Amino acid sequence: MSCINLSDEEKKRLYEVASLAIEQGLVSGERRIIDLSGFSDTLCQAAATFVTVLKQGELRGCIGVLGAIRPLVQDVSHNAFSAAFEDPRFAPLKRDEWRLCALHISVLTQPRLLPVTSEQDLAGKLKVGEDGLILSWHGHRATFLPSVWEQLPKPEDFIGQLKRKAGLDRKFWDKDIKAEIYQATYI
Repeated sequence: MSCINLSDEEKKRLYEVASLAIEQGLVSGERRIIDLSGFSDTLCQAAATFVTVLKQGELRGCIGVLGAIRPLVQDVSHNAFSAAFEDPRFAPLKRDEWRLCALHISVLTQPRLLPVTSEQDLAGKLKVGEDGLILSWHGHRATFLPSVWEQLPKPEDFIGQLKRKAGLDRKFWDKDIKAEIYQATYI
């Protein structure tokens, strides 16, 4: 499945929606209700997104979903609020921090199974810089967005760190590990 084709205006609207979700959260502590009227058909399509909050270039929150469960504009609003106030790795965002923050929005394609026989096979099939990866094994599951390749450009490191994120040893491999890949459009 291909990425949703967004115009520059639609990207701008999504960024505004994400920012307003956080600003309302700072004021009221509540999520914005997004009325779909006034948004393009593209922004009303079901889509999976992640929203990342960076404070002075460092991760401050990142929340998203891997499957399309609500309209794109509502998903961005929901995940922006969650990244700012509900990421369990961080305290809720404070007003004085917000001015130091930037947002990154990732609109994902539908994940697809990548048949692999070994970690080496997986490493050889991944497109560095393009593929996001989901690894699953008996209740352990984690993902890295394609942007993580910037920090981990070697497939072996990318896979090893993702296994650690899933609660597995870096060197662990089992024939039952399920690998899925997806791509992202970044805003």
